[in-house]
Amino acid sequence: MLVDRHVVDANLLVALDALLAEQSVTRAAERLHTSPAAMSRTLGRLRRLLDDPLLVRAGQAMVPTPRAEGLREEVAAVVRRCGALLKPGEDVDPATLRRTFSVQATDLVSAGLAPGMLDLAAREAPGVSVRFRAEELEGGPALRDGQIDLEVGALDHVDPETHTEELVTLRMVAGVRTGHPLTEGQLTPARFAAAEHVSVSRRGRFTGPADAALAERDLRRRVVAVLPSHLAAMTLAAATDLVCLVPDRFPGDAPGPLVDLAATLGLQLIEVPLPFPPLVIGMAWHPRHAADGGHRWLRSAVRRALRAQSAVSRQA
Repeated sequence: MLVDRHVVDANLLVALDALLAEQSVTRAAERLHTSPAAMSRTLGRLRRLLDDPLLVRAGQAMVPTPRAEGLREEVAAVVRRCGALLKPGEDVDPATLRRTFSVQATDLVSAGLAPGMLDLAAREAPGVSVRFRAEELEGGPALRDGQIDLEVGALDHVDPETHTEELVTLRMVAGVRTGHPLTEGQLTPARFAAAEHVSVSRRGRFTGPADAALAERDLRRRVVAVLPSHLAAMTLAAATDLVCLVPDRFPGDAPGPLVDLAATLGLQLIEVPLPFPPLVIGMAWHPRHAADGGHRWLRSAVRRALRAQSAVSRQA
């Protein structure tokens, strides 16, 4: 062992490796981009530390002592292991990934995100599986504790250290069945309020941003049903005269996978003349995953799955 009596500076091991490999103070100095004088001082420290001359003069050359010969391979191996240990993380080949990622999202986001993500996984990372989890862990330490790898949705409750990235910004519009009375004529705040509504709330709340916007105009809507699922609310609206709020693109933007779900369910989207706050969909992850190659692929897949359709539409 090299550390019987002392804590050894790792730089000394690197210098010892160079000296034993080159068997020359000058060449070892060149290898480590330092001066011969500095390397000679380092050799002196190593001799005192190991109580052995290590390299001795033999004519015009220097030769290793038996102790040095016995240390050469071990020191080289330690330096290589240290180099590998401290080497910056590299991007992984997605094709070699064998991991299951947990993604927390609302049912609406999961339904819009899953097809694109699974298609990317099938083409790029066939060893990857994705577990989509509902928002039962929202507001807790799930990211911090490693219960989930990524959260995708409206991010208004993350821990201070959490990394976040905005993905898409949507506006809220009314979703109604084809032929609904609100699709005829001009939709005013009063007509919107007079209709019967289905609301979405995991906590069973009857009020939300729409009610605040209506209250500013002394209007109040009647919510006849509250469901915990966006998809359930949209399905109910498509089969009844109830109105639900649905995230839609901003005017001029190409439709994305979240918006396409409304058409798939048979909903017609109509703009409501009320100042609803925009809905920002983002993703959040714990700093422990920031440099992980597999997690970088996961974030890239989410980013591309949500944005790819819009990009293709704009290029067309």
